[in-house]
Amino acid sequence: MKKMIITCAVSGAETTRAQQPALPITPEEIAWDIVECAKAGASIAHIHVRNDDGTPTSDLKVFKRTMDLVRAKSDIVIELTTGGAVGMSPEERILPVTLRPDMASLDCGTVNFGDEYIVNTVPMLKMFASEMQKYKVHPTLECFDVSNIQTSKRLIKEGFLKPPFYYGLGFGIPGALNCSLKTISAMVDELPPESYFTLVGIGGRGHIAASYAAIAAGGFIRAGFEDNIYYQKGVLAKSNAELVSRAVRISKEAGLEIAAPPSL
Repeated sequence: MKKMIITCAVSGAETTRAQQPALPITPEEIAWDIVECAKAGASIAHIHVRNDDGTPTSDLKVFKRTMDLVRAKSDIVIELTTGGAVGMSPEERILPVTLRPDMASLDCGTVNFGDEYIVNTVPMLKMFASEMQKYKVHPTLECFDVSNIQTSKRLIKEGFLKPPFYYGLGFGIPGALNCSLKTISAMVDELPPESYFTLVGIGGRGHIAASYAAIAAGGFIRAGFEDNIYYQKGVLAKSNAELVSRAVRISKEAGLEIAAPPSL
C-alpha cells in the first residue's frame, strides 16, 4: 500500500501573530508544535526559526535549540530551511546545513514573493547543493515554476544532486504559479525519474486544492501555518496539529497509510 508522507511547516518566515494568534515563535513553542504535529501524523518537520520579536532569523543557536528540543521528544525527520526570508544573504541562508539536519530545502530558482523576490542563481544553487553533500544532508528541491525543475535537472546532470530526488512544488505564492490542475500537472510531468514530490498550496483554497491533488497525483501533503492559517473560509485553524489531522483524515479516506519517520 502506498504511504502518505505529511510535512508540517509550523511557522515559516512571513506569517505573524497578528494574522494567526496560535503561531509559534520561540524555540520552545515551535518544538512543542512540531511534536504535537508528529503525534497527529506528520513525518517531516520543515523548520524556520524566529527572533523573540517574531522576525525571521538564521541564528544557529536558535536553530540548534529548536532541533534539540524536537529530537528530545520525537523522531520526526527534521528539514531545515535554506530559503530563509526575504533579504537574507546566501551565506546566512546556508548556515543551518552545518547543524546536519536530516534534510534541508534547496530553492531551485528566483521567485517573486508578493512585492518582493527571493534570489536563487545557478551558482548559489551549486554552492548550496555542495554544502548539503558535504554535511550529508538530503535536499528538498523546492520549485515554483517549470523552469526551476529544469534547473534542477541541470544540477543532476552535473553531479550536484543524487537520487532519489525529493521535490517540494509550490503553488499560490503571490507573483508565482497559481494552484490549478493545469499548473500542477505541468510541474509533475517535468519531474525526472526516481522522484518523489510534495505539493505545497498557499492560502486556504490553495492548501485544500494541493492536498487533494497530491492524493490524486501520487504525491505528498504539507500542512501548517507557514502556508495556510485557516481551517475553512474565514475560520482560523486552532493549531498546526489540527491542519495535520485533516491531512491524515483525507489520506486515510483515500485508502492511504500514514508514514511514520522510521519508514521513510
